Amino acid sequence: MSEANANSTTTTTSSPAEEPGAWVKLRRTIFPIRGDEAKKFFLISAIKFYIILALTLTRDTKDTLVVTQCGAEAIAFLKIYGVLPAATAFIAFYSRMSDVLSKKTLFYATCIPFFVFFGLFDLFIFSNTQHLHPSLESVQAWLPGEATSGGLAILAKIVANWTSALFYIVAEIYSSVSVGILFWQFANDVVPVDQAKRFYPLFAQVSGLAPVLAGQYVVRYTSKAKDFETSFHRLMSAVVFAGSMICLFYHLCTSYIERTEPQISLGGDGEKKSDKPKKPKMSMSESAQFLASSQYLRLIATLVLGYGLSINFTEIMWKSLVKKQYPNPLDYQRFMGNFSSAVGLATCIVIFFGVQVIRVLGWRIGAVATPTIMAALAAPFFACILMGIDNPGRLKAAVVLGTIQSLLSKTSKYALFDPTTQMAYIPLDKESKVKGKAAIDVLGSRIGKSGGSFIQQGLVFMFGNIISAASVVAVIFYSVLITWFTAANRLSVLFHAQSELNKAEEEDAKKNQ
Repeated sequence: MSEANANSTTTTTSSPAEEPGAWVKLRRTIFPIRGDEAKKFFLISAIKFYIILALTLTRDTKDTLVVTQCGAEAIAFLKIYGVLPAATAFIAFYSRMSDVLSKKTLFYATCIPFFVFFGLFDLFIFSNTQHLHPSLESVQAWLPGEATSGGLAILAKIVANWTSALFYIVAEIYSSVSVGILFWQFANDVVPVDQAKRFYPLFAQVSGLAPVLAGQYVVRYTSKAKDFETSFHRLMSAVVFAGSMICLFYHLCTSYIERTEPQISLGGDGEKKSDKPKKPKMSMSESAQFLASSQYLRLIATLVLGYGLSINFTEIMWKSLVKKQYPNPLDYQRFMGNFSSAVGLATCIVIFFGVQVIRVLGWRIGAVATPTIMAALAAPFFACILMGIDNPGRLKAAVVLGTIQSLLSKTSKYALFDPTTQMAYIPLDKESKVKGKAAIDVLGSRIGKSGGSFIQQGLVFMFGNIISAASVVAVIFYSVLITWFTAANRLSVLFHAQSELNKAEEEDAKKNQ
């Protein structure tokens, strides 16, 4: 009896203790940052927040300028003849700077020029475009055949609106540099592995909050200006403010880290070199040769290429339809602002659940989810275009379907495609991880972005515009998705086999010790 009473007493006294334990466990799952890490986390998060804020505002602005002035097809031309050579030149220049500048100086030297450009563009260039732009008629007269239709007409509009093309190129370079170089290079330097497991998923959530704010700033303030020039000034004021905040929080963060974690060096010549293997610089031919030697790496490259090509096809076609629906720049700007907010909000939600999808359903389901979603949602989008968009109702339906397809394609990429692709490198040996990722970054990013633009450029010359080529685009689009889906299935088999082999080798090594 006394034993029963003792058990009862034990149960009664331990019950209240279970509730705070469950609450603490839930808090640690949602926000696994310890008290002494909070200041560091929020300072680094603030840098990323303002980087993404500026990225969203400049991305929507460059699209508004180019699409409304030159047509969505101009994007394919600018990516090949403008962005690609400019990005190559920038990376070469950045590599030189990284050899002579300290990490902190390199950050400022990379970041500040972009925001100086955006500020000067607003003050001196955009307000004087009527004096800087040649007339479209004079450009068309200079080109063969008077360039009144097809690809030459697009080129004529780009030349006639060259300042908008320049803004587009610089904004594209910033979008590539800002997150990949400015943020992640800094984060990887100052966040140890044990912290990274807890910090990095939350950084992804921050990435989703910034577009929500940026989009609503556009919808509720800039797009309600009396004209597009005033709206543009409001946009660039916010972009320059975001750039100032990036530099401010970077200064506060580096000062705090140097004060509290002296083992992390961000100084100059005497800084401690990382023991991590450096990412090798590989040419296109060297990358191709290295990938040819491994089926596993070729399959990862196919996944990366698949996304780069497929998203390119549907996005330009969708933006072309949005321009037809909203020819006024302020209306187009308002629409894209709402879209950016939706992408940000959906990203926050989907990233949280996407981690659980991979954990519960496995790598294969996570890997094939993105091409499956894109294929299912693109079918009604293409069907609507092929039925004809001369009817206002069908045009509106095509815009809505394209918006849903683009929204879910982007969010599934962030939540499922990116994590599974990065996980695929884990079972590889050290050389394959380092060299393989470098090779895929070279081939995947360049061919994925430029390849789709080359194909679309050819279609514009053949059909006159991208909408008229919808049937051909649909065939190419689904061919790419089928190849991508097949590669993901094959890679799943190799991924699990290699993971099991590594696990067996680790167990054998433990037994032999």
